[in-house]
Amino acid sequence: MQVFDIIVVGAGHAGCEAALSGARMGMKTAIFSITLDNIGTMSCNPSIGGPAKSHLVKELDALGGEMARNIDKTSIQVRVLNTKKGPAVRSLRAQADKQMYKNEMKITIENTENLEPIQGIVTEIIYEGKKAIGVRTKEGMEYHSKTVILATGTFMRGLIHIGSKTVKGGRMGELSSEELSLSLLEGGLNLGRFKTGTPARIDAKTINYSAVEEQPGDSKILKFSNRTTLEEMSNRKTISCYITYTNPQVHETIISNKDRSPLFNGTIGGTGPRYCPSIEDKIFRYMDKDRHHIFLEKEGYDTNEVYVGGLSTSLPPDVQYKMLHEINGLENARIMRYGYAIEYDYVDPQELTYTLESKKIENLFLAGQINGTSGYEEAAVQGLMAGINAARKIQGKEPIVLDRADSYIGTLIDDLVSKGTNEPYRMFTARSEYRLLLREDNADLRLSKIGYEVGLLEKKEYEKTLEKEKNVHEIIEKLKTTFVGSRNSRVNEVLIRVGETELKSGLTLFEILKRPEVKYQDIKYISELIEGLTLENFCEDTEYQIEVQVKYSGYIERSLKMIEKHKSLENKKIPKDIDYDSIGSIPKEGKDKLKKIRPMNIGQATRISGVTPADIQVLLIHLKMKES
Repeated sequence: MQVFDIIVVGAGHAGCEAALSGARMGMKTAIFSITLDNIGTMSCNPSIGGPAKSHLVKELDALGGEMARNIDKTSIQVRVLNTKKGPAVRSLRAQADKQMYKNEMKITIENTENLEPIQGIVTEIIYEGKKAIGVRTKEGMEYHSKTVILATGTFMRGLIHIGSKTVKGGRMGELSSEELSLSLLEGGLNLGRFKTGTPARIDAKTINYSAVEEQPGDSKILKFSNRTTLEEMSNRKTISCYITYTNPQVHETIISNKDRSPLFNGTIGGTGPRYCPSIEDKIFRYMDKDRHHIFLEKEGYDTNEVYVGGLSTSLPPDVQYKMLHEINGLENARIMRYGYAIEYDYVDPQELTYTLESKKIENLFLAGQINGTSGYEEAAVQGLMAGINAARKIQGKEPIVLDRADSYIGTLIDDLVSKGTNEPYRMFTARSEYRLLLREDNADLRLSKIGYEVGLLEKKEYEKTLEKEKNVHEIIEKLKTTFVGSRNSRVNEVLIRVGETELKSGLTLFEILKRPEVKYQDIKYISELIEGLTLENFCEDTEYQIEVQVKYSGYIERSLKMIEKHKSLENKKIPKDIDYDSIGSIPKEGKDKLKKIRPMNIGQATRISGVTPADIQVLLIHLKMKES
C-alpha cells in the first residue's frame, strides 16, 4: 500500500491543476487516470479562453497554475475578442493543437517533482468515520492519503447518447466510472445528473472554402501567461478558422426529427447547459432565428479533423449527416466522428465549503464538472484552488479563499457554494458586479502576491509584477501633476490627428490621456517638449495598464467604493461553531439555509438564496451580543 499527502482522481483540466499545485507546494501527490494517454485531453472544443474564461486563465496564471503556459506552448491561432467594447469584457482566445496540448500537459505532469501518475479506475473512497483516508481501485489496490481530490469530469456513471443508442462511457471510446458514484452516496453526498455534448468532426479536405468566411488570428504576438516569453511565441505557423451558418433547410431537418432526439423524447434526463446548447435545443428555443453561427476549427497541425462549433448534437447519425450537408460549404463534407451527448453525475456544490472541501466528508475535496460547472477554464481554476487548499490543510495553514471582489475565481466558487446551480455553470463577465476592476489585463496585479506566498509563483515572476505595479503608479502620478497648454506645439497636433477637440485651456497630461482616442505613446510624444519630465518606454502590457487606469479612473473609483462596502460585510466573520438554532428570530427556512451553506462571513450569508435582509440583521445583532 502506497501512502501520499494528496490523491487526485481524474487527469483532466481540474485534475492536472490540482495535482501540479499540490506537488509544487511540496506534497507527495498521486494523480489517477483511467488511461494515462489522455492526461489533459480537450474533450470538446480545441480552444482556451473567450469572454470571462480568459479572465479565469489569466488569474490562474497569476496564482502559478499551468493552463496558460500550456496553451501558449500549443496555440495555433490567437485572437483578442470584443476589441470594440470596453476593457472589462475584452478577452483573449486561443485555438490549440489538441494533440500537442495533451502531450505537453502529460510531459509536465510526468516531470514534476513529488508527482506520481498512476493508471487505474478508482472505484471507492476509503472512509474512516467521516474522513476520507484514501482510495481503492478496480484492481483492488489501496492507496492511502491525507487528502483526496475528486476531479472526475463526465466520467461518473457517464452515459453517451446518439439517437436511440446509449453507451456507457466517460468520453466516446473510454470507460466510465460506475462504482465511484455509489461510494459517494455511501458517504452521504447528494448527486444529480447533468448533460453536455459535442459536435461532429469533419475532414478538412472536404470543405468548400470558397463558400465559407475566413477568420484569421491576430497578426501580433499574443499570449496568456506572463511567464511565456515573446521568443517562445514568435515564428509560429498559424491556422485560420472559418465561419458558416445554418439555414431554414437545416432547421426543418431538425424539427422534423424532433421525436428522434434523446433531448426531447425523454431519453436524456440530465439538465444541459443553457449557454452552450445543442443545435436542436437552439432551434426550438429560438424559433424566430433563421440561422445560427457555425465555426470550423482545425484541431491541429498534423490532423485533418475539423471541429464544427455550434453544431453540438445527440441526433441520430443519419440526421447529423443530412443536416451537416445542408450547410453552406459543407455539402460534401466527410464526417470523421459523429456528435453525441453525455449524461454524468455531479455533486451539489452547496455541500462544499469555500475551500472546495466536502462539508460531510473531511479531507475530501471536489473540483471541476463534479461540482456542476461546464468548461475547461472553470474546471482548471477549481482544481488549482482545491490543490492549494488541500496542501494548506496538510501544512496546518489558513486556507486560501478568494473574494468575489478580487477575482472571477472567487466569484465562481462563491456562486457555486452560496447559490448552487440547477444547470451546468458557465462563467460570464456579467456574473461579476465588479467586472470593471476584474479585467484580464490586471490579473497579475490582483493575484500574484497570493501565488508567490503559497509557493507556486517564482520570486522573479512576482518581482516583475511588483515592477509593473510601481511603474504604472509612478507614471500616473506624473501625469496627474504635469500641466500642459496650447503653447506646447505637439498637444493640438496630436489631438487633431486622433480626432479629439483642441485645447482651449491648460490640462494635465492625465486629463488628456483620459480622452478616448489618445494613447500613452501620444502622451510621451507631447512630453518630449516638457522640461524636466521623462516618460519611459515600457512593455506593451504596462503601457496598456496605464491607459486603462487613466481612461476609466472615474468608473474605477466608484467600483472601489462599492468594494469598500462589500469588504465591510466580508470582514464580519461568522464563527465556525455558531448555533443557528439558538437564534430565535430567524425563521426555519433561513436557519436551514445558513446551516447547509455555513457561510464564513456576513457577506457570503447575504448571497444565500432564502436568507432575507431581516435574517441578516438578526444575525448581526446576535454576533454583536456575543462579542460584548
